[in-house]
Formats: sequence, structure tokens, C-alpha cells
Amino acid sequence: MKVTNVKKKWSLAALLVATVLFLSGCSGVENKEGTFYSIFVRPFDWALDYFGTLFNGSYGLAIIAITVIIRVVLMPLMLRNYKAQQGMKVKMDKLKPEMDDIQKRLKETKSKEDQMALQQEMMGLYRKHNVNPLNMGCLPILIQMPIIMGLYFAILYSEDVKTHEFIWFSLGSPDIAMTLIAGIVYFAQAKVSLWTVPEQQKQQMKIMIWISPIMIMLISFTSMAALPLYWTVGGLLLIFQTYLGRKFYSEHPEKAVDAA
Repeated sequence: MKVTNVKKKWSLAALLVATVLFLSGCSGVENKEGTFYSIFVRPFDWALDYFGTLFNGSYGLAIIAITVIIRVVLMPLMLRNYKAQQGMKVKMDKLKPEMDDIQKRLKETKSKEDQMALQQEMMGLYRKHNVNPLNMGCLPILIQMPIIMGLYFAILYSEDVKTHEFIWFSLGSPDIAMTLIAGIVYFAQAKVSLWTVPEQQKQQMKIMIWISPIMIMLISFTSMAALPLYWTVGGLLLIFQTYLGRKFYSEHPEKAVDAA
């Protein structure tokens, strides 16, 4: 289907942007040079020093404070994204019977002409219900990505963070308990994120439930414990934001329909 192919292209584009940002960050951040470092990492270097001093040398509390501030600043953007997703979900649920009929006929036909006609019928169905199938919510992800990565690199290359203790672990050494906690939190966050996803898209996204926590745990096993601490706090705040999005829009879908 053309719509599915376009969605895959958008997802691939988002992944490529993330990869380019990550690689460009890695090449210059350690040496504290380059545009990415100057714009996105240097402010968090300063913030870590500021909050570390404010909390009497507790860089664990500094990481938590900065992560909370970032998530609070990004919260309106994320809630807007949840609103758009819920609006899409309401409309997709409404057109589902007609969509199922078109998809059934699309699977049964072998004629290229009939397939094209059915695809046109499907696009007409989208227009009828004022549904934008490309409204996937990629923009908020792309906007927040360099900000989150800026903090990630600031933590990763901070000498002060590496030499301090927090609660039961050293921030600069791997910690199995924090690794497991981060993995559990992100598994829960991935499950919760499906709350606002239309039924037709849930099956496609379920693989992400496993990819996110597995990747975080693989990285955390050999990384300084400051990173799973950062991911744990961020994941808990994402769960809370998703709860707010569901509270505002899933329980009051009439508020979300105009956003899709």
C-alpha cells in the first residue's frame, strides 16, 4: 500500500537523522569542539557544573534535576503529540468497518487496475473522515532528539560525573541494578506508549516495545551508571506524560478530534 510505504520512508528518514546526529556528536563532543557540541552539549556541561555545585557535589541529583527540567519544557510538545495521536485514533476507529472492507477486497483481488481503484477508494475514505495518514508525530521526536542527545553526551564525557558516588553506586562505573531498572522502566514506557496509538498501528509498533529496553540495557551493561540513571528518570517522566495525555484526551476524545 502506498500509505504504508510512505510511513516506512518517514520512519527511515527519522532513523537516518538520528544516526547522523549521533555520529556527528561522537566525533566532536569528546574534544569539546564542533557545532553540535557548541549548541547542544555545552549548555548541559554548564548545567551539570551548576547543579552539581548547588547540590553539594551530588551529580546524581544534578542529572535528575536537569532531566526533569528538560521533560517539563518538552511536555507541551509531547502533549500536543498525544492529542494528535488520540484524534487520529478516534477517526481511525470510526472508519474501521469501511477500511476493513476495502482491505479485504484488496487482498482478494489480483488485478492491478482493481488494486489501484481500491487504493483510490481508500484515499477517498481518508478524505471523507478528514484523516491524515501521514500524521505520525515524527516532528516532536526530531525536535527533542538533539536536546536529549546533548544531555547524553554531557553526562558521558563529564569527568566530574565519572568520579562521584550516588546512592549505592558509582556514577562512573557500570551497575547491574541500575541497568535492570532502566530496562524495566523503558519496557513499561514502551507498553504505555501504545495507549494513544490507533489499533491499526499497534501491531506494527509492538516490536519497538522490545527494541527500546534491549538497546538501553545493552549499552548500560558496559557504560557508566550515570546513563541508566538518566534513562530511568527520563522513562518515568515519559510514563507520567503519557498518563496525562491519556487523561486529557483518551477520556475526553472530543478534545482531540480537531487535532488529527
